Amino acid sequence: MNFQVTVLKILAAYPDGFAVMDDLKRDMAILATSGHEWADRTKRLAARVGDLNIWSQGLVERVSGGWKITAKGRAVLELMEAHPVALETVHVTAVEDTSTIPAEPVLLRQPADRANRRRERRERRRQARERARANAS
Repeated sequence: MNFQVTVLKILAAYPDGFAVMDDLKRDMAILATSGHEWADRTKRLAARVGDLNIWSQGLVERVSGGWKITAKGRAVLELMEAHPVALETVHVTAVEDTSTIPAEPVLLRQPADRANRRRERRERRRQARERARANAS
């Protein structure tokens, strides 16, 4: 699990992007124990941004007992989550001017095969359950 991507995702989910340390620790523990899907996802997102450092790049700031995501942090998170045609590494230094960030997030169309991947994943899980039941008998 990529710690820095997880922090950005958690903070982005909170109102005003601010969370106290206890809430952050709780959410991190939940995600850390949620399975390999989350770890794989954060690794993929982190791979899209070269040399991610949420502190030195000003993506997160410490505020009165908690952490808060900055506008630059939201912009970098959006870049990581975008589905570009050709997957390229995004350099955080390219996001210097936060005045051009749209007020409302742009919703991106999901890949057409997403439903197929979900269906295949459900089918693999069902087959694994059936094998486990058969082996337990």
